[in-house]
Amino acid sequence: MILIREVEESIALKYSENKMRCPTHLCIGQEAISSGVSLNLRPIDTVVSTHRSHGHYLGKGGNLGKMIAEIYGKTDGCSKGYGGSMHLIDLDVNFMGSTAIVGNSMPVGVGLALSSKLENYKSISCIYFGEGCTEEGIFSESINFAIVSNLPALFVCENNFYSVYSDLKPRQPKNRKIHKMVSAMGIKTFYADGNKVLDVYKTTNKAIKYIKKYKKPVFLEFATYRWREHCGPNYDNSIGYRTEKEFAKWKNKDPINEFKNYLVKNKIINANLIDKFYLSTNRKVARAFKFAEKSNFPSEKDLFKNIYA
Repeated sequence: MILIREVEESIALKYSENKMRCPTHLCIGQEAISSGVSLNLRPIDTVVSTHRSHGHYLGKGGNLGKMIAEIYGKTDGCSKGYGGSMHLIDLDVNFMGSTAIVGNSMPVGVGLALSSKLENYKSISCIYFGEGCTEEGIFSESINFAIVSNLPALFVCENNFYSVYSDLKPRQPKNRKIHKMVSAMGIKTFYADGNKVLDVYKTTNKAIKYIKKYKKPVFLEFATYRWREHCGPNYDNSIGYRTEKEFAKWKNKDPINEFKNYLVKNKIINANLIDKFYLSTNRKVARAFKFAEKSNFPSEKDLFKNIYA
């Protein structure tokens, strides 16, 4: 969680330098989900993600230097500079790609689960998406296909209550519980506090055991909250779509502070060790940005590579 937080804080700090010439969607405040879920995934398991994918990519073991180089649009980037922040891919760790289109990764993830079943790969397909995706037609189609086909798919809904600048009220019926709605389709569902990393870890562990035992998909919903603007490095509470009071309430639920307090209170590790980890993490982040700065931009001859019709 600290790695994800420090990387994204650095991106936010450096974004005004205009060296990152792509939109970037930060997951600051949501780190517990990608961390708790990823600790349950094996190297053979696949992951697909959304526009807000930095945490998912790093959680799966993606290369930090290559991720930053990708955001800088460099050839050493994980997508060779073609994709930017929203289109990360790393086949070495089975991070199979992220996409800017809401819901677009869901059928890809279901396809990976189908491939795993047909080829007997024994891998699980982890599919990340936000609650806004549940309003897309492809969401129901993907869930339904996974159910009727008994696919090893782990659907992970990060419910941060906002789709760009719209909260749930104009988008979904009052008092709807997404996990209960999806449960009615005939799939096993779990719900947990997405800001408590141990709850995320334990819930995901139960889900994966269920998938392995019954050869069926599982749907997870985690409640969480993004701190910064939908797209970009800044805070945007001043524009009126959410209040400072609401933001402060969720900031008090900071997943990193919550877990740090738990570790120290229970004498699992001490505060000095946590401080040392911050220092080592920041050195790692600094090296990643230096790597990105030194990398080369693609040449003009690369412009027409990897284009298909």
